[in-house]
Amino acid sequence: MRIEIATLFPEMCEAVLSESIIGRARKAGAIEVNCHNIRDYTLDKHRRVDDTPYGGGMGMVMQAEPIYRCWQAVCEQLGERPHTIYLSPQGSVLTQEKARGLSQMSSIFLLCGHYEGVDQRILDKIVDEEISIGDYVLTGGELPALVLTDAVARMCSGVLPSAICFEDESHFSGLLEYPQYSRPEIWEGERVPEVLLSGHHLNISRWRHAESLRVTKEKRPDLYSAYCSKEDAEK
Repeated sequence: MRIEIATLFPEMCEAVLSESIIGRARKAGAIEVNCHNIRDYTLDKHRRVDDTPYGGGMGMVMQAEPIYRCWQAVCEQLGERPHTIYLSPQGSVLTQEKARGLSQMSSIFLLCGHYEGVDQRILDKIVDEEISIGDYVLTGGELPALVLTDAVARMCSGVLPSAICFEDESHFSGLLEYPQYSRPEIWEGERVPEVLLSGHHLNISRWRHAESLRVTKEKRPDLYSAYCSKEDAEK
């Protein structure tokens, strides 16, 4: 899979994506992530990519032409039109299910806005969907793009040792993850649940599922209700 990030701050993105699991996966060739500087595609001699908004108002608006030229260059490199996403607080909120669907695509193009946003005409022309990471506003689209990239990349083949690494986590099945414990067996007077020391895999599996149900009901009753409704519908 290839993830193409169009940004005014490629160094910011590279600093994060070159580390830890995603960084190792990139080096190993399990996934390809490229960061493109939108300023490289402007025809302005001062490398400007923004201008004042028509109709007045505070701030600046990113111009359509540099973004379009960047997007076209990426399309030519890929030999196909990537699924194009604009990171925006107006978009649908990113979920595990959405990330899973995106991980099945051959290529995605992430557009990071800045200032007061981007010219609506470029959104109308190239963007397939807008995605938000929450109901709040940030100074730019780089952090949302990094969040989305991490959520998607970790489900791509070869990034994690096994699919079980992400299938057995919060949200993947519709439930939150069960509590986890490590050594020592007793810490500050608190003991690890006996079932986890038993070596009985079926009992451990049952305990973990029950704990997932309990944790989800306590912390996210909305997810718990949706899970129960889905279970009832499948019976």
